[in-house]
Amino acid sequence: MCFAVNGRTIIDRVSTDIGAGPRTLILGPNGAGKSVLMRLCHGLLRPTAGTIAWRGGNGGSRGRQAMVFQRPVMLRRSALANVIYGLKLAGVSRTERELRARDVLDVVGLAPVAEHPARTLSGGEQQRLALARAWALGPEVLFLDEPTANLDPGATRDVESIIGAIHATGTKIIMTTHNLGQARRLGDEILFLSGGRLVERAPVDRFFPQPQSAEAQAFIRSELV
Repeated sequence: MCFAVNGRTIIDRVSTDIGAGPRTLILGPNGAGKSVLMRLCHGLLRPTAGTIAWRGGNGGSRGRQAMVFQRPVMLRRSALANVIYGLKLAGVSRTERELRARDVLDVVGLAPVAEHPARTLSGGEQQRLALARAWALGPEVLFLDEPTANLDPGATRDVESIIGAIHATGTKIIMTTHNLGQARRLGDEILFLSGGRLVERAPVDRFFPQPQSAEAQAFIRSELV
């Protein structure tokens, strides 16, 4: 699969199979193509060459997916209504929407602010709300693009705990991060990109102590400085 814009190749002949189960962390330096790769997988972008196949099919065979961005978009309504609206779009019955929304807000610790305007919440609360909104849909795959990049340590711990809980329910986690410690904590396998290419793929417990590629070795050294 390739993706190019205005003659510039951003994703260069990436070919891999990502299965259910293990949490997949996508690492790489700035400009490596991590976020673009996730948007391609989620269907927000289309490859300029090659295809993305889901369950043996293309295009419409994607199954249930959700994506949470580094800066989530909050609707001009309450935290509760943000979750309910997502469930409405997904076709969940009116009687079930509020029950499911209140339940997931309670799980992520936002029940006390359920009626507060979403845009007045702190950055950490908004990210937890974005995770709740996605989790309520019962996704088979959850894409997370730098979900803790702008958060303080306490908020980061809260978000990481929620991600762990979502994984424990059987949802496949595919996530980008610049934080090597976070990658160790949350990941089971690493996909390492450099210059739009998939340079290395390895289990977490092998990737960090023994990276096989020169690009990965240089990246880990630079991040530990």
